[in-house]
Amino acid sequence: MSVLSDLQIQQLAAELHQSEKSRVQIEHFSKRFPGMTVEDGYRINRAWMQLKFAEGRTMIGHKIGLTSRAMQVSSQIDEPDYGTLLDDMRYTCTPGQVLEIPFANFIAPRVEVELAFILKKALRGPQVTVEQVLDATDYVTPAVEIIDARIEQLDRHTKVMRKVYDTISDNAANAGIVLGANRVDPLTTDLPWCGAVLRQNGVVEETGLAAGVQGHPAIGIAWLANKLAPWGEHLQAGEIVLAGSFTKPAPAKVGDVFDVDYGPLGRLEFTFI
Repeated sequence: MSVLSDLQIQQLAAELHQSEKSRVQIEHFSKRFPGMTVEDGYRINRAWMQLKFAEGRTMIGHKIGLTSRAMQVSSQIDEPDYGTLLDDMRYTCTPGQVLEIPFANFIAPRVEVELAFILKKALRGPQVTVEQVLDATDYVTPAVEIIDARIEQLDRHTKVMRKVYDTISDNAANAGIVLGANRVDPLTTDLPWCGAVLRQNGVVEETGLAAGVQGHPAIGIAWLANKLAPWGEHLQAGEIVLAGSFTKPAPAKVGDVFDVDYGPLGRLEFTFI
């Protein structure tokens, strides 16, 4: 159910667009519109993406967030959320080299460890299964998501945490995706047991297994295909789908060097400059 008017949706989308360009965060939408709903959040997000498409951006896939039970409880929801990946969000590592990422592209970047599914077949809900996801996947590869906050996390006056409606409006906090490690077959790889060690400036900050994403990373892909169906949308062949983080986000600053080691799946090394 949506409570915001089309004009309000467009105005809020324009605020997000300007915030990203100016690198100045805005206050919580949920504070101004306490009755707003999850559907309002997705409507705002879609309106914002339309502004980006009008400027020449193209969609390359989707991200799934809030996949852990702890994050859902803290956000007072019972399911993940999702956002859109665009062409200018993609950064590609070259093995053996440290990729340089401009810090100025973000406001308050944080790094999350994930797996990405690259699709070879379309997935149309509303009854997509995990088995169908695996069959439709060309390959799975390590991915780092760079999340950001155009809408401030903590209210500047009350220090109250933003609500899930704000996060959804803000493209589920997505801002970047780092790829470039090995590719594996989803049908012959034990995906829940794929793990990673995240080092920040040489210090191990996070470790995790992909089983942390609802038990199996393909579960979220099926969920997303089914959630898109009521909007008349579906997952398309060639798209990248981020399955959700299996580590806590690591805040980044200028000069930080990240080394995310996935063992046999390779590694992603990058620095913010």
